[in-house]
Amino acid sequence: MAPRSKTRTAAVRKPAPGAKLGALPEWNLNDLYSGLDSPALARDLESVATRSSEFETDYKGRLAALAAEPGAPGLLEAVKRYEALGDLLGRIGSYSGLLHATDSTNPAYTKFYGDMSERITDAYSHLLFFDLEINRIDDAVLDTAMRDGPLGHYRPWIEDVRKEKPYQLEDRLEQLFHEKSLTGYSAWNRQYDDTVAALRFRIGGKDLGIEPALSLLQDADGKKRKAAAEALARTFKENLRPFTLITNTLAKDKEISDRWRGFKDVAEARHLSNRVEPEVVEALVEAVRAAYPKLSHRYYALKAKWFGKKRLPHWDRNAPLPKVAQRTIPWADARATVITAYGAFSPRMAEVADQFFVKNWIDAPVRPGKQPGAFAHPTVPSAHPYVLLNYQGKPRDVMTLAHELGHGVHQVLAAPNGPLMAPTPLTLAETASVFGEMLTFRKLLANTTDKKQRKAMLAAKVEDMINTVVRQIAFYTFERKVHLERRKGELTPDKICELWMSVQSESLGPAIELKPGYETFWTYIPHFIHSPFYVYAYAFGDCLVNSLYAVYERSDEGFAERYLDMLAAGGTKHHSELLAPFGLDARDPQFWDGGLSVIANLIGELEGLDASR
Repeated sequence: MAPRSKTRTAAVRKPAPGAKLGALPEWNLNDLYSGLDSPALARDLESVATRSSEFETDYKGRLAALAAEPGAPGLLEAVKRYEALGDLLGRIGSYSGLLHATDSTNPAYTKFYGDMSERITDAYSHLLFFDLEINRIDDAVLDTAMRDGPLGHYRPWIEDVRKEKPYQLEDRLEQLFHEKSLTGYSAWNRQYDDTVAALRFRIGGKDLGIEPALSLLQDADGKKRKAAAEALARTFKENLRPFTLITNTLAKDKEISDRWRGFKDVAEARHLSNRVEPEVVEALVEAVRAAYPKLSHRYYALKAKWFGKKRLPHWDRNAPLPKVAQRTIPWADARATVITAYGAFSPRMAEVADQFFVKNWIDAPVRPGKQPGAFAHPTVPSAHPYVLLNYQGKPRDVMTLAHELGHGVHQVLAAPNGPLMAPTPLTLAETASVFGEMLTFRKLLANTTDKKQRKAMLAAKVEDMINTVVRQIAFYTFERKVHLERRKGELTPDKICELWMSVQSESLGPAIELKPGYETFWTYIPHFIHSPFYVYAYAFGDCLVNSLYAVYERSDEGFAERYLDMLAAGGTKHHSELLAPFGLDARDPQFWDGGLSVIANLIGELEGLDASR
């Protein structure tokens, strides 16, 4: 594909002849910048370079004195300038990242992404001192400044910064860590993305990219599912060496950082950034692992029976139910389904979500070189979020749309808190997305009277919940094993594959047969590379939403308003404060069992449908 210097602004991609999806939207990035050669981008790059350097000159070494002034007006001004710089740098980074995600094989986009990463890193090198100096201010002085003046507005952010204090290094070391990240973990992340984007899988005489290849694992034709699984395994195996090198390097890089900063446990840094206590995560993990037999083991045994087998090969794990008609869902129907479900809960929620369609904030088509999967990128509060999908018309794609729009609504509602306090910890960020899925599922289920279709919908929802809870906790367990083993020395491909198979067999249970080749499937999970230990946030969010939805079903008027207020709080409150209005507490061991029982009850409903035949 020839390099393009301008961002495309077309609202939709015209369907190919015979296509069933209808016109699919492509996002319009002009709200950030009009193109790689945009004059506004050039001005902003020059501005952040100058302003970040001036900021360091104006404030480095002065924060303690500014905090001691009555009302701390100077420190307040510094925080505001820091926040404004963060917004501008975030805009540049978001634009380059989103452009790269649309086609990481485009040389112009790849170079632009790399160049912008360097410029952003250079600018932030002048800002590194700020958090470090805030944490050297005497506690009593800073508390007085926040209590007695308008600086108190930023208390949630300042208190979060101070939680990092025990793990911060001397200024020059922090500077070195920051600048070396460009040629360290950031470079390895980029190498991983480029490697995955370039992979091709030979299936049915065609060379497919990873997204359409993975999609075939949900095809109604068992032969296609098997062919896809074998092609995936073959290509993954051919690329085990680079994936192993990337994994070893990043695990070692993290170990070095953790050791220097004083983190004892391999996941401690993630817990800190998520603002969640390690014992809360441990309680979640223990509850889910204890529930494997009544969740995944039980469900897959039931599904094997539906297929007339004692055990299902791994490529049938997400297969659609036999003898149930499969339909392709046009984009217009997917949009109507999600917006209607959102609107039944809250007109305001539907209104916010519909902006993503009306204003071209979604990129939906599958394209060569496009990042696989889906995400909602918040960009910066001065702009708006964008959603990336790889929409292929499957029922799960509709649920993915509902999921990502949940993120998008959350990000829009939280944006007024500003760049420093809009971001939400990952554990709570997944709440809005999973709740959006649940609203959509419950709406569809309530309107379905056909027993076969109802069974298919229940099964699909159970599988999604197992993938969100059981599978993600298995991923978290796998990551722990990899990082702990890496502390003993470099891992071979066989060792990583062995660790992968151990957690997969435990979590999926005896009804799933892990055929040869499945041992390589760890290679395509991007969270292991981009966000170590991110994955438990999905399980956290799903179990939390199950409990939250139970409150909604039995609540009186006002639940939707309390829910939207929770989203609008962004990162200004701890999870305990946000859940208190709903009578929920994630620190209570019973909390997780309650969320898991929702999945078990859905499986029981499926068993009941079988018994009533």
